Amino acid sequence: MLKDLFSKKKSYGTIKNINSDVKESQPNIPSGMWDKCENCNSIIYHEDLKQNNYVCNKCNHHFKLRAYDRIKMFLDEDSFQELYKELSTKNPLDFKDYEEKLDKAHKNTESSEAVVTGIGNLNGVKVAIGVMDSYFMMGSMGTVVGEKLTRLIEKATTDKLPLIIFTASGGARMQEGIFSLMQMAKVSAALAKHSDEGLLYITILTYPTTGGVTASFAMEGDIILSEPKALIGFAGRRVIENTIKQILPEDFQTAEFLLEKGFVDKIVERKDLRTCVYKILKIHGGKRYE
Repeated sequence: MLKDLFSKKKSYGTIKNINSDVKESQPNIPSGMWDKCENCNSIIYHEDLKQNNYVCNKCNHHFKLRAYDRIKMFLDEDSFQELYKELSTKNPLDFKDYEEKLDKAHKNTESSEAVVTGIGNLNGVKVAIGVMDSYFMMGSMGTVVGEKLTRLIEKATTDKLPLIIFTASGGARMQEGIFSLMQMAKVSAALAKHSDEGLLYITILTYPTTGGVTASFAMEGDIILSEPKALIGFAGRRVIENTIKQILPEDFQTAEFLLEKGFVDKIVERKDLRTCVYKILKIHGGKRYE
């Protein structure tokens, strides 16, 4: 009997089959049906998240948005006319694997670059708009990003249009070196001419807005708005702490911290952005194009 207890019987194979049956009976959940909040780790049904403007209904965390999704959410339906999509990025420094990274970013976002520019309507008010896409190489600013924004600003100046730019960037694009850094001055010069014409420029800071974008056109708006809890800064937190030899506040480089210090005019939740910006446009003489 003892020998039988320790012998390998075929019944063990039956147990394996039972386990296999259990695995096969588990529900097959299609991918893309659920999303996880990176702030509170809540599991959210994708359609509920979409209906809530991609904002967590548990902790109010604002998810990052792709440029075309934001445009669709922000502007009047079918009013957006994209400009300068034909501009293509080169590799001026022959940086290794740069073309492959650009191709991958293009396939992931359907954007030609890290900013989408064009003309559209907000509650009937015609605006020039640029929306940066952090999913395209972290929204980094290269020569084409700077060129598209500059052309957009020049068109807004010529056509006497208010200008709106949504920022989301990791900073200047290292693969383009000094060519990338030059875009800070180029875009700022175009903005100065837009301002000289007495035209309105609104920036809306989203997570994350950092580096050379923060050091230039992101903080040059006549009115600067931000989404809640957006990361906004120039150098990284660790770099600053090592430089000044101090521990920074926990909320350092958040939209709330910058609002307290006077760098941001107002923090606006995503669901209220259309209404808020429309009111600003009307106060500053925005005209409706019925």
